[in-house]
Amino acid sequence: MNPLNRAKLASELFTRFEGNPILTAGNWPYPINSVFNPGAIRTNGEILLLNRVEDLRGFSHLTVARSKDGLTDWQIDPEPTMQADQISNEERWGLEDPRIVWLEEQKQYAITYVSFGAGGPVVSLAITRNFKTFARLGGLLPPEDKDACLFPRRFNGRFALIHRPIVRGEAHIWISMSPDLKHWGDHRVLLSTRYAHWDGARIGLGCQPIEIDEGWLLIYHGVRHTTASQIYRTGIALLDKEEPWRVLRRGEEWILGPSADYERIGDVSDVTFVTGGVIMPNDKLYLYYGAADDKVAVAIADLDKVKEYIMMCPKVDS
Repeated sequence: MNPLNRAKLASELFTRFEGNPILTAGNWPYPINSVFNPGAIRTNGEILLLNRVEDLRGFSHLTVARSKDGLTDWQIDPEPTMQADQISNEERWGLEDPRIVWLEEQKQYAITYVSFGAGGPVVSLAITRNFKTFARLGGLLPPEDKDACLFPRRFNGRFALIHRPIVRGEAHIWISMSPDLKHWGDHRVLLSTRYAHWDGARIGLGCQPIEIDEGWLLIYHGVRHTTASQIYRTGIALLDKEEPWRVLRRGEEWILGPSADYERIGDVSDVTFVTGGVIMPNDKLYLYYGAADDKVAVAIADLDKVKEYIMMCPKVDS
């Protein structure tokens, strides 16, 4: 396909909801500084967002908001849903960046999130059935590590975790395997930064992996440094359905980047940071993201168009 035609398709994939931003600090039932990048899941006939919320000390916690249509009339928990244990070394300075999957085998939700402690950011895991009580299983891998999510099922008897450690100062996306969610190995780079590209400085997982007939959609963020600051944009790749450590295709273009005022102006300028994705009954893909690190927004695409685009993207030898 002509690269210009493909780039045009990429630029038109997602439409911003006209009611954006859908959640701001002004909506909150208790005093906060900001709300941004939520994990998202469709459950019990509604959309549930587990939002990162920053308090007036600068520490983050997680709070649930629910909506029937995933766009409007959000019902927000009256107090923090999941707070950091600030006595612990692991969670001393807060909880950030949740991602949610339903583990069918275990009949419960798995929440991966970033705990900030004395040793730096670490990927932690909690499980829940009701988003009211949580069993915290602690850190999974050593710091510095972020941008993690489990796949919703095992592969050849092993769980798979996407995450983003910092190794030799490099920020690539990795995948690791485990038989029991405690012992991790078979670590390998899944997706690398691309020099001089929009995702050349740093990359990390966006929302939870999304299973389609063609494989697993991997939505990810990429960072480009500029003379003024840095820009967070969103891209896409396709993983093999049964061997998700194999990358099949990767888009060259970003599919969502800061352009609206609410994405360019905020606590951190020029940020679209996706951590939640939901396929709706009408085959629309809703991506929930933090806009400029102080509000929540949603972008919507036809899933068939997303599939069409990713199958036009270059094949990857992996």
